[in-house]
Formats: sequence, structure tokens, C-alpha cells
Amino acid sequence: MTNNLEGRVAVVTGASSGIGAATARALAVAGARVALFGRRKDRLEELAAEIGDQAIAVATDVTAQQSVLDAAATVRSAFGPIDLVVANAGVMLGAPFESAHTDEWDQMVATNINGLLYTGRAFIDDLIAAASEGHRADLVHVGSVAGHMVFPNYGVYDATKAAVAHLTRNLRAEFGPRGVRIKNIEPGFVTTELGDTMRDDTQRAGLAEMRTQLEILSPADIADAIAYAVAAPRRVNIAELIVVPTEQG
Repeated sequence: MTNNLEGRVAVVTGASSGIGAATARALAVAGARVALFGRRKDRLEELAAEIGDQAIAVATDVTAQQSVLDAAATVRSAFGPIDLVVANAGVMLGAPFESAHTDEWDQMVATNINGLLYTGRAFIDDLIAAASEGHRADLVHVGSVAGHMVFPNYGVYDATKAAVAHLTRNLRAEFGPRGVRIKNIEPGFVTTELGDTMRDDTQRAGLAEMRTQLEILSPADIADAIAYAVAAPRRVNIAELIVVPTEQG
């Protein structure tokens, strides 16, 4: 096992904060050039400046397929073909099913499922080409333990993450024989902005309280797990990795 990612070109979605920003930093430290995707251009540019010449900021809306395709073209022009993609962008908006704002459901499906699909589709040809040349090629989905656990009032969010988990398994069967490693990293409680924009005041307050009841993970903890997984030898796919606070069990 080596942490050396020299020569690799990575894309990280949702890179303006949290797990995405931490992952971009970790991949760059390991030697990769990193394209930062997200909607908050100012934050992306700040992070790119922090990382240095190894990074570029590309304002992108993963819920719009053409935006992702245009961003992919920008990365290829700057860095060349991509061999490492971390589809991290996501939203979590909790509310009781009977009172939820249904546009929040639409937002979660658009980002957590469609955005992940558009991201994978935009770069799969690059990954196949890298694998065919004998290089490591990785598509990393950032899912959640919510994909296989039950959290009342988070049914739609949980369902989107269950979709991520099963999509990953199916794509693994499709692309593993072609040398492309598809993997799902599933965090538990992490200190991020996830959930900050939910409109249900009770659920937002409850989430904040839950995050104070145990020692939760930092975004860097998940970034370290991702960097470890993609640094594995080409023959090894760390296909599903659950990373939770020790107290979460």
C-alpha cells in the first residue's frame, strides 16, 4: 500500500466545504492534481489558492448534466484525462413525511442521485481508458450509513443513499471486469454543513443536538479513508467502507 498519487488527475464534487474540501486537500498532499467542483465559486477559488498549482476551481452544478459536461471539458483542457473521481456532492433535508416540503425531496433526488449519475457518466470514458492502459481508475461515491440504517423523518434522504449503495454494487459488476474500481464510502456522523439548510426547525435542532451527544468525525477522517482506498494497488478495490465515530457503534 502506498499513499503516492503522483501523476493522477482527480475531480472532487461538493468541494466547497466539508468532506469534499478535506478530500481535495488530502489527494493533493498525496500528489494528485485536483479539480474542485461546486456551486460556491468563491469558496472553490479560496481552496484552489490554498492548495496551489495542483488545483483548479470549476464552478459546477451537478444537478444540471450540461454543467457537469462543460466542467469535465475544462478539467481535460487544464490537466488532461481524469483517472480519479470523487462524487461527494449531496444534501440532507429531514422532515416528517406528511409535512415535508416536497421541493426538498426534489433537491435531494436531483443532487444525491441525478448529480452522482451525471458525474459518473461525464468521466466514465476517461476511467475506462485509464484502466485499459494499466493505470488505477477510481469512481468513488460518498454515500452514508443512512443507506442501510433507519432514521425517522429522514426517509427520503435515506432512500437516496440506499440508491447510491445499490448503484455502486451494480456498477462494480459492470466495470470491475474492465479494470475500473467503483467504491462507496459511507460516513456516519461528521462535522459538516450537511443539514444546515433544512427548513424543518425541529429536525435541524435535533440534528445539532445529536452531533453534541458523541465525539463525531471530522471531514479529514473521511478524506483519509478515501485517500487510503484510492491508493490501494490496482488489483485491490476497497469496494464498501463504513466510517463511523467509535461511539456511534
